[in-house]
Amino acid sequence: MTTPNIPTLSAHGAAIPALGFGTSPMTGAIEADTILAALKAGYRHIDTARKYGSERAVGEAMRGSGVPRADIFLTTKVSHEYLRADDFARSVDESLKALKVDTVDLLMVHWPNPEIPLAETMAALAKAKRQGLARHVGVANFNIALLDQAIKLCPEPLVALQAEYHPYLDQQKLLAAARTRGLAFVAYCPLGRGRLFSDEVLAEIAKARGRSLAQIALRWLMQQNVAAIPRSSNPQRIADNLNVFDFTLSDDEMARIAARKRPDGRIANPSGRVSGGWD
Repeated sequence: MTTPNIPTLSAHGAAIPALGFGTSPMTGAIEADTILAALKAGYRHIDTARKYGSERAVGEAMRGSGVPRADIFLTTKVSHEYLRADDFARSVDESLKALKVDTVDLLMVHWPNPEIPLAETMAALAKAKRQGLARHVGVANFNIALLDQAIKLCPEPLVALQAEYHPYLDQQKLLAAARTRGLAFVAYCPLGRGRLFSDEVLAEIAKARGRSLAQIALRWLMQQNVAAIPRSSNPQRIADNLNVFDFTLSDDEMARIAARKRPDGRIANPSGRVSGGWD
């Protein structure tokens, strides 16, 4: 199999592969063999988190893949329960031990926590970078107001904002905010956790293009210069999802897909986690 040439998104010195592999468990635990299949298919951006319980499997797959560590962009995250300084440091240490690496490429705050001062959390995030435990830092699931606070409070530059994004969820306002602030945008749930697979418009475009519906949805994100971290346990789908760089959607197709947005499109929405609500 020919490994696709995956473009990168640049932000404050980080070069983030535009298509990565997500390891959030949909049902049950993710196995190292699944992550290994992704690395063998050509993925070089692996996204995990302490909360997922997948770090040990990610580390095992990385070591077994034969891919040099320097070639893999590795992201992990600190959960909202552990955003006080001491807890944050322990969480990072536990992540590195589970992964069996000395540093990650991107360390993120997984979700904000209104009960913990953001200044304390941002100082802890910056400290991890300055200690060499992370090459770059970022945040996930922040609205624009929280993002602005985080940028102001963090002594180190934030390189990425990770948030849910797919055709059923309009994220143009948040995406524009990330861009104007110089952050890369990384989309999780890019396939809507399977909700997109019965969409008639996406299916029609996929059929006309001779592509899978997932490839159409991912290509839609790629053409917005958004990174995406799809997840699958099927080796063929894992490989197919990576092959989205040899075709281009038309302006009309892009618009038709964007028009699939719906008011109830959000999937990840824990109550009260994001101060001020979503943008």
